[in-house]
Amino acid sequence: MSTGTEEGVVAAIRIDLQRMHETWMELIYPRQVDADQTVLGKWQPTTGREEVTYRTWALLGVPVVAVVYPLVLLGFLIRFQSRRLDSTATRLGVLGVVLLSLVVWGGLTAVARLRFSTGGFLAVLAASLVATVAAALAVVFGRVGGRGTTVLFAYPFGVTALFLPPVVAALYSPALADVVFPRSTSIAIWLLDNVLTVGGLNEIVRRQYDLRGVAYPIMWFGLAVPVGWFLGVVVTLADLVRPK
Repeated sequence: MSTGTEEGVVAAIRIDLQRMHETWMELIYPRQVDADQTVLGKWQPTTGREEVTYRTWALLGVPVVAVVYPLVLLGFLIRFQSRRLDSTATRLGVLGVVLLSLVVWGGLTAVARLRFSTGGFLAVLAASLVATVAAALAVVFGRVGGRGTTVLFAYPFGVTALFLPPVVAALYSPALADVVFPRSTSIAIWLLDNVLTVGGLNEIVRRQYDLRGVAYPIMWFGLAVPVGWFLGVVVTLADLVRPK
């Protein structure tokens, strides 16, 4: 990486962090974000008490920004990929996305028909149909209702459309199972040990459910909503920090 490129990256990070901290300040105080070049300028405290509270709030924002910024960087990456998918979906339209999904997952279903049992073929077929419907709904919700609708509905449907058929196929393919199941198990363990610890929920899940067979697609189908929401939120953070 050249010196000029390094300086450009450092400058971009500095701008991002400044904007995030200004956004934090604006939660309480007016005229903080990009206010330096405006007519009124950035709001500043005028009394000793205001100065103390202003500086205290500013200090509290430092660790918040430090924790959130890695998510913003992840949002930049996901936004880049989602723009490519969105551009493709825009060119194809809803009907085109449905046809593309039918071609892709139809190919997987054809392989399942040749190599899997009748039950395996029907399971992959059902997952492919669900994924195709989810892909269409992701496009529809991505076009209507603004950012909230996109985050709440489009991203979860998109995750379902991408991941459900391969996970179902892995139930009947040892090659896919060697890739999908260990990673799924690792994710499940991490969620139980780090997310579902409130109220002993992780122990309840461990006692009542065994991650095997059909539990894998059920797990991924259930994860599509929170994973989709997470992706939508980090992309939203990226848009706030560095608008398109």
